[in-house]
Amino acid sequence: MNNQEAIVAAQDVLKAWGVEMTPRLIKNRENIVLEAAGPDGQRAALRLHRPGYQSDDAIRSELWWSEALVEAGMVVPQPIRTLDGDVLATGGERVASLVTWLEGEPLGEGGVQLAMDVAEQERLHQSLGAELARLHVASDAMARPDAFEREVLDLEALLGDAPSWGRFWENASLSEDEAALLLACRAKLRSEIGVHAEVGDFGLIHADALRENVLVQDGSARLIDFDDGVFGFRMYELGVAMSQNWDQSNEAALGAALLRGYASVRALPDNAEQLLLAFTVMRAMASCGWVIGRYADDHSAVRDYAERAIAMAERYLA
Repeated sequence: MNNQEAIVAAQDVLKAWGVEMTPRLIKNRENIVLEAAGPDGQRAALRLHRPGYQSDDAIRSELWWSEALVEAGMVVPQPIRTLDGDVLATGGERVASLVTWLEGEPLGEGGVQLAMDVAEQERLHQSLGAELARLHVASDAMARPDAFEREVLDLEALLGDAPSWGRFWENASLSEDEAALLLACRAKLRSEIGVHAEVGDFGLIHADALRENVLVQDGSARLIDFDDGVFGFRMYELGVAMSQNWDQSNEAALGAALLRGYASVRALPDNAEQLLLAFTVMRAMASCGWVIGRYADDHSAVRDYAERAIAMAERYLA
């Protein structure tokens, strides 16, 4: 769906909320996101969900989760119901949802060095760690409905023979030696994360707390875009948050700040620092697999993700 088609589809589906307007396109990627308005004129975000990625029940579960988090005192987007009282509407080939707008500026952008001074970088990572811990506390306290449905990202889904995000060692841009390196990294990760899995902390996680999904609001970190939320390792959550910091000169300080913030709200495992490294590398491996089939084999993104995975694997194995 090109940009103009997305805007036309959005205009049509907004009628389910009684809204007549031309929304502003924010991004046209897997989910198409537009700035719109709700029935009362409030600023809102309209999402046209990618066909085949999440079932209707899974999207409804995400939106129920958001409402429950707000009830628990967190500041996250929550669904705006249609005129029929539903949280979903159909716009052409896509299911649509409308959620409240969260003010703030993204923490940063992937592949770009963080703009604020290093003290502020650490302070915001500490805030993010605390916010992720609050998310986990609130999620554990919820009584989920019987129909609640989200993917399970366990050891096999991360590092089995058919990982959920793709067989990263088969990225088309890898040489034979590079593929062997990623397989060696996979073996070490499976051993280390496997030990953690036996006693590890597992539950609902955001699973995509990248810089663009973390808004800075009044000096605090807030989470948006729960579309990738899963049942997964809590330390994987923190690894995702660190995965865009791998080439920052102050990476260690940012990791320490993230852990410090988390521990201020919720207990961490004794070997949290080593697990944070493992799960940060794990995210890089997953992303190296994620591009398979989404881009042509010769697309620059395929090699970009592979090179990041290679660099992080070399460092991890060393």
